[in-house]
Amino acid sequence: MSVWMGVDLGNARVGLALSDPELTFAHPAGNLQAYGDYDTTVEDAIDCIEDNDVAHVVVGYPLQLNGSVGASAHKAQAWADRLRYRLAVEGFDGVDVELLDERLTTVTAHHQLSEAGLGSRKHRPAVDQQSAVVILQTALDRITDRHHGA
Repeated sequence: MSVWMGVDLGNARVGLALSDPELTFAHPAGNLQAYGDYDTTVEDAIDCIEDNDVAHVVVGYPLQLNGSVGASAHKAQAWADRLRYRLAVEGFDGVDVELLDERLTTVTAHHQLSEAGLGSRKHRPAVDQQSAVVILQTALDRITDRHHGA
């Protein structure tokens, strides 16, 4: 088996999560500082992919609540396209990149952080990572469900 990586594109930070090699659970893997420049975060994400032998990347696709594509979803699509391009240029042909509908992920992440006893002021640095965990765990659960006939 190999490792999967989840990505949540925030305004200031890009949250990352990694799976275990058995593709059972996701855990936080840090934030990349965006500073308004997502090209830099693509390069940093490639470093994480290389360092962790990542075979599959799941990028959060923030559709509008009605399912339409807004500015944030366009940004996620462009980031995923840039990542695919850079991976091909760098010779990482076997790494798949997919977009996953992430509506309400941030709400879920805030709820999980509150349940973990983290005060709301401390959520901001952790929420992008936790959102990436929720995105990745959703993808991992989808594979598990497929294998168990659900």
